[in-house]
Amino acid sequence: MSDASIENDDIPLEVVSDVDQTWQDTVRSLVNAYVLVPGRIMITDYRALLGFGIVFGYLFVGTVGVWLMEPTTMWDGDRLVQSFETMAHPLGTDPQGRDILTLLVYGTRPILLMMLSGGLFIITIGTAIGTVAGFSRGRLDQILSTITDVALTIPGLPLVIVLAVTLNPESPVLIGILLAINGWGGLARNLRSQVLSIREEDYVEAAKAMNVSTGNVLLKDVLPNMMPYILYNFMSSMRGVLFASVGLYYLGVLPYSQENWGVLLEQAYSGGALTTWSMFHWILWPIVAVVVLSIGLILLSQSTDKLFNPRVRARHE
Repeated sequence: MSDASIENDDIPLEVVSDVDQTWQDTVRSLVNAYVLVPGRIMITDYRALLGFGIVFGYLFVGTVGVWLMEPTTMWDGDRLVQSFETMAHPLGTDPQGRDILTLLVYGTRPILLMMLSGGLFIITIGTAIGTVAGFSRGRLDQILSTITDVALTIPGLPLVIVLAVTLNPESPVLIGILLAINGWGGLARNLRSQVLSIREEDYVEAAKAMNVSTGNVLLKDVLPNMMPYILYNFMSSMRGVLFASVGLYYLGVLPYSQENWGVLLEQAYSGGALTTWSMFHWILWPIVAVVVLSIGLILLSQSTDKLFNPRVRARHE
């Protein structure tokens, strides 16, 4: 028997196919993992559908709505037109004849920017500090834990009021970050405790034994297990920024803006809308706008656990 035949006999199965993925396969797998599968899961959950519909409606109003409607000014209509009395002013007008629907539409975009920037600030800082502290231990863990404890002990509302009066920010993005300036402490503390237990799991120990870099371990093995909790806190943080911004605009702490839900509430309350039936629609619709957006975020946060549940994802892949 020749040497060539011996070599062929020693190889029972010769791999002749190319296992390298093309860029089309990569794109297809990413679309399936991050678009199609979450879409199938959301379709089966009424909370996700309703919550996404509400939030998407506000996004549409805050982006496209301001292009479709002209800004309202004083005496655009008769004073105190009631809701649904005329299609020219579906939600009525205030005592100065301004269209309430237009005021709400133009106030949606800055509110959404504040919520998004504040929520991203909280989960970015909290996730980074919490995961690094829990995974690293040692001196770095002590330093980051001390910073977190200091952030938790600083009273949030007085700090926000002092910074708002001192800096007088006008950009909605800066205002959102200001409102969330020390809101990351609780998230960082809770994530640290979760990472301390996750880092002892067998698959994490195996990854470290194979000399996988710390960054890859955190991104591929640690963070996916905490994503439902992180997303839930993201939605909760945006709700917190929503209520804080409306409240501080109502109190006059943040810079005055005519097209803001909090300012509209303050004007309505000061004008007697809470006790005068002919003015009640003036204060009703800003409250409805805040409550409905909050409900949409709650429904979305309740449905996030399914998006990262391995059994649910495997059933829909």
